[in-house]
Amino acid sequence: MDSINHTMNCNKSSVKTSIDIESWNRKEQFFFFSDFEDPFFGFTTNVNCTIAHINAANGSFLLYCLHRALKAANEVENFRYRIIDNLVYRFDSISASLAVGRPNGTFGFACIDYFDDENIFSEKALQEIDKVKLSNGLSLAASRENSIHFSAIPWIDFTSITHARRYSHPGSCPKISIGKVTEKDGIKTMPISIHGHHALMDGYHVGLFIDKFQELLNDQV
Repeated sequence: MDSINHTMNCNKSSVKTSIDIESWNRKEQFFFFSDFEDPFFGFTTNVNCTIAHINAANGSFLLYCLHRALKAANEVENFRYRIIDNLVYRFDSISASLAVGRPNGTFGFACIDYFDDENIFSEKALQEIDKVKLSNGLSLAASRENSIHFSAIPWIDFTSITHARRYSHPGSCPKISIGKVTEKDGIKTMPISIHGHHALMDGYHVGLFIDKFQELLNDQV
């Protein structure tokens, strides 16, 4: 039987369920990739954000995209897996550790809880972002095990991206970055990069995320 534990993600509680690795259908993949010095893999692609850009015209485009990225990630189970002390857990929900830029050119991390209700999500996210903008330092407490590391690089229409890694401190949180919005023939697109731990997910699961994210960006409001 799965054991249930509780952990805190900022102000929201999140339940984590231990996975029996021996009976898990990813057992072989888990043990194979867990032994890699760098088990992360990544893809970069472009998504159509024409409708999303219109829908978010009166608000924050970043939070509009972040809410949909978290919704998509929560719906793809493998994005909710984490490795903690060499064991695998599945969180019932995941939120975001968001890199927040400050006027002085530095940045810090904000812990952004996920809520299905977009109005509640945006209200609480803006409160956390404002706290980081008025603070100094990185606010490393925002990096929780049940988070996705999310960043926006709106100045660059990137075609690939790498992330700094501390090999002495293994982590398993997915990393998602979005880039500069460009327009051609009336169609707005932006790059998105997704990096995941190969012991927990494969390209198939990243593909599921991208398809769901694009579907949510296409929704009419």
